[in-house]
Amino acid sequence: MGNCLENQALLITLLGCMFLCKLSQGNVHYYDFVVEEKNFTKLCSTKSILTVNGSFPGPTIVVQKGDTAFVTVHNKGSYGLTIHWHGVREPRDPWSDGPENITQCPIPPATSFTQKLTFTSEEGTLWWHAHSSWTRATVHGAILIFPTKNTSYPFPQPHAQETIIIGEWYKGDVQQIINSALASGGEPNRSDAYTINGEPGDFYNCSRETTNRSLVDYGKTYLFRIINSAMNEEHFFGIAHHNLTVVGIDASYTKPLKTNFIMIGPGQTMDVLVTADQTPDQYYISASPFYDGNALFDNSTTTAILQYKNYINNNYSNPNNLSSSSSSRAIPFPVFPALNDSGTVFNFSKRLRSLASKDHPANVPKNVNRRIYMTVSVNVLPCPNSNCSGPNGTRLASSFSNISFQVPNIDILQAYYWNISGVFTEDFPDEPPLYFNFTGDVGNTTTLIPRTGTRVLMLDYNDVVEIVWQGTSLLTAENHPLHLHGFSFYVVGVGLGNFNNVTDPLSYNLIDPPLVNTFGLPKNGWVAMRFVANNPGVWYMHCHLDRHTSWGMDTVIIVRDGGTPQTSILPPPKYLPPCS
Repeated sequence: MGNCLENQALLITLLGCMFLCKLSQGNVHYYDFVVEEKNFTKLCSTKSILTVNGSFPGPTIVVQKGDTAFVTVHNKGSYGLTIHWHGVREPRDPWSDGPENITQCPIPPATSFTQKLTFTSEEGTLWWHAHSSWTRATVHGAILIFPTKNTSYPFPQPHAQETIIIGEWYKGDVQQIINSALASGGEPNRSDAYTINGEPGDFYNCSRETTNRSLVDYGKTYLFRIINSAMNEEHFFGIAHHNLTVVGIDASYTKPLKTNFIMIGPGQTMDVLVTADQTPDQYYISASPFYDGNALFDNSTTTAILQYKNYINNNYSNPNNLSSSSSSRAIPFPVFPALNDSGTVFNFSKRLRSLASKDHPANVPKNVNRRIYMTVSVNVLPCPNSNCSGPNGTRLASSFSNISFQVPNIDILQAYYWNISGVFTEDFPDEPPLYFNFTGDVGNTTTLIPRTGTRVLMLDYNDVVEIVWQGTSLLTAENHPLHLHGFSFYVVGVGLGNFNNVTDPLSYNLIDPPLVNTFGLPKNGWVAMRFVANNPGVWYMHCHLDRHTSWGMDTVIIVRDGGTPQTSILPPPKYLPPCS
């Protein structure tokens, strides 16, 4: 009898523990993403694009901090693709991260693949997108991560929220555009328009009637969740006559930063508060490119409209008539810096700070044991047929530390996990130079023509890592938004010109640096980032300008297991898309 009661007590204890563990893990959500072609009409013409669930942008994932989501991707398209959950750390589970031939092979047409999204410390706005060639141009959407139950934002509760997704629209077939560019060795065609929530706005042909509007009440404050999903351009963003207060970036809270514009690079997300405190009227919401390079780019502007609900245009009496074509007055437009104003962009980025509060501390790594220095370059490679469209008959390329990355045919994660040889090599030097110079010569190893290969960077579990990125001007210099999968990192330093490893670390911010997953490397400047390598797995690192990634400005970080089951990569799922 005693043993029976003891067993019952043990069972009750175990069940209670399981219940509490379930609560601590948050809620579980299930989504179905159906990838399929659908016709859309924009810029006076109709084309078929790849979508998720028939929408552009795609559906929004809504969770709370600590939740788990399972997303089953059903590929009803005509070619394979993958989906990546940008900024979701996926602890110990790179199998669900998604970059093609890095952590999985593409999902073949007429098949499905279920990915697990594990939300841990993220809180704010992230996004998801296709991670196969240029399919993310139309296959992307938002991820909204709300505070856990019985907690709140570290700022006053907004009256309402709105998601703003900046995108690019191409009249041509996006896959054909990049495939043709890679075949010719030249620049890919520019986009034909930028979009806000899928619509180009008032300044493009055949677009005025579909311009997005955000309706607001005078005196109330709104949270705008802004995502830059554009393929190849960073953007200024603003709302005419209204201040923006940045309170979050990449699903991490920041000290409130009041500004009349933000600069947001591809891959970045920013949460901003906007108070409707102006004369009730209509005001342009706008995104316009920031570009400080010398290549051709789409120099156009996309718009939406902030409209006060009690505004009634003189030309109509019905406040629900939302056609901007009936407006009799010019709608105010935000004032942006010059499109190539690198100095203003640099100063804006320097002002971003982590909240560093009791509830949202900044745990900046201090005792670095692994220092890595990488140059970032746009390069050229010899033309295989002497008839390429790059400079002087070459083909365009790009590199990290003089290595132009080559994506293998089998994914690197499987090769690493199953010890398949011949897929990648370890070949990144760590030793710091005294300084970098503008041409990127570090020990006379960085040249205009890089090496090529599938080379990865190996880290031990719990390494405290500092990576210093140095921009170069080997072919063309510009700002680069750098993104790391599997981690958020602290930007402890950023500067212009040559990095000096003796004097520049003296100015590092080790108190409240921003915690991000994507950050802009200034033109001919440097960025120092820190993180703890406590997420075992295979993690992609790349420039989020897709033309640069297509040319080889990417690499892979592999974090070794920590020696226990709890510090090792999780086993693969029962089904993985096959590698051809």
